[in-house]
Amino acid sequence: LQCWEVRKRNSSEWCHFIRSNPDCRLDGGFLDYLDGVFCVFPPRLLPLAVTLYALWLLYLFIILGVTAEKFFCPNLSAISTNLKLSHNVAIFSLTSPLHGVTFLAFGNGAPDVFSAVVAFSDPRTAGLAIGAIFGAGVFVTTVVAGGIALVKPFTAASRPFLRDVVFYMVAVFLTFVVLYLGRIRLGEALGYLGLYVFYVLTVVLCTWIHRRQRGDGLAPPGPWEPEMPTDVEEPEPSGTNSGDYGEEYRPLLPSRETSLRILTTALSPLDYHKWRRKPWYWRLFKAFKVPVELVLLLTVPVVDPDKDDLNWKRPLNCLHILTSPLLCILTLKSGAYGLYQIQGIFPVWGLVTLVASALALIVFITTSNEEPPKYHCVFSFLGFLASAMWINAAATEVVNILRTLGVIFQLSNTVLGLTLLAWGNSIGDTFSDLTMARQGYPRMAFSACFGGIIFNIVVGVGLGCLLEMTSSQPVVKLEPDSLLVWVLAGALGLSLVFSFVTVPAQCFQLGKAYGVCLIAYYLVFLCVSLLTEFRVIHFS
Repeated sequence: LQCWEVRKRNSSEWCHFIRSNPDCRLDGGFLDYLDGVFCVFPPRLLPLAVTLYALWLLYLFIILGVTAEKFFCPNLSAISTNLKLSHNVAIFSLTSPLHGVTFLAFGNGAPDVFSAVVAFSDPRTAGLAIGAIFGAGVFVTTVVAGGIALVKPFTAASRPFLRDVVFYMVAVFLTFVVLYLGRIRLGEALGYLGLYVFYVLTVVLCTWIHRRQRGDGLAPPGPWEPEMPTDVEEPEPSGTNSGDYGEEYRPLLPSRETSLRILTTALSPLDYHKWRRKPWYWRLFKAFKVPVELVLLLTVPVVDPDKDDLNWKRPLNCLHILTSPLLCILTLKSGAYGLYQIQGIFPVWGLVTLVASALALIVFITTSNEEPPKYHCVFSFLGFLASAMWINAAATEVVNILRTLGVIFQLSNTVLGLTLLAWGNSIGDTFSDLTMARQGYPRMAFSACFGGIIFNIVVGVGLGCLLEMTSSQPVVKLEPDSLLVWVLAGALGLSLVFSFVTVPAQCFQLGKAYGVCLIAYYLVFLCVSLLTEFRVIHFS
């Protein structure tokens, strides 16, 4: 019996059905949401349970966004700098022309990729991944791209646009073929990853050729190259730099801070001076983020190559030596490895605590508060791993909640993926791209729309299926669970063809008419998708 059939039974049988049906077991995650809604909450409080789950889902999306923006991306940038990658070829470079289609894409795409990997790990939730990848693709290339054109009409970068759309259409066609075959093998999974590598190499080659044509590579951006912002948005201080408030707040004479003072300052997610001059809605949203940021500051180190001290906070970084490994083993496989007892006596988390505590003590004794050690770059790798584990844990909970909501409302995984999961994972793309457009950089934002979504579909499907093959069978089944999957694939392909034809027809000058058409297209697509899900529209 399928789990969604529980709603067809008498409410007195819900709990027994959920606990006895193997299809109702949630793989991974720390909370059993199905057991909670059908066994803990009485039937008359089902609306309350759904409301709480919806609020928790929104908060999980906040966790995903904060982790990716303030911890995952900065550590990726630090790793790029530590490896001394050239700014012309570094995939994670902040200052190269590749920023829009590679680094920004990778940072914004982290929640999408982790959600896809988690969803592909269970055949019952694979539809969530397909729905989210296609749904986010339609949303970003219509609503976000159309919003950029409405906010700031501009002339699109012709060659990067055509290149990205062509690569994206190839990725969509490859996914369409995989869905038609109903399975993906090792060769196809590696083909997805190889396609993205080829895409990055193409971007690097095109940039290099264009710079050679310009001569020294230092001239202003050409008519087809996205211009680079120098200060897109006022950086929001986190606890790691909350002491930097500007020249008017700095002490006249330098003084040595105690370790306790450094720790308390570094763990403060709030900048009091910024808090006073911000509007009430910013303060309200910040109040929701403060608990998340505090826990992340405690468990995830951040290395900042742009600061003189590389963001070295000796007491906090020594604490990270203990908390980051504990976080990793307690979130991997939902804590199964961390709670495992060696020889049935001593738990793994206890051993990690002892070793990490000794190492943290050694680092604290052999370093000073004023100068970072030579091996400080190692903390960027530790921070990258810890933030990735946070994103993976949050993505697992998101997938489990969406599956629970699908059982409650008897909705397919595909429709949940193309709506809630796609919208939630696209929040970062939407805000960052529209902010860049408002502040005068619409071409870079438009480039990020297509470059980022290529990463999501290619790496999300390829890596998700590849990891599933390593843990179970050599073939991953991707059989569409409903007609809605084909509606999704067709809508995404049609939107790309529309932009591929109309943008050059307008001589790459995109205005409000183009934006209105894209947003109207998405609304029509959403209506058709929902009507198809509820079987109002039938296709022969």
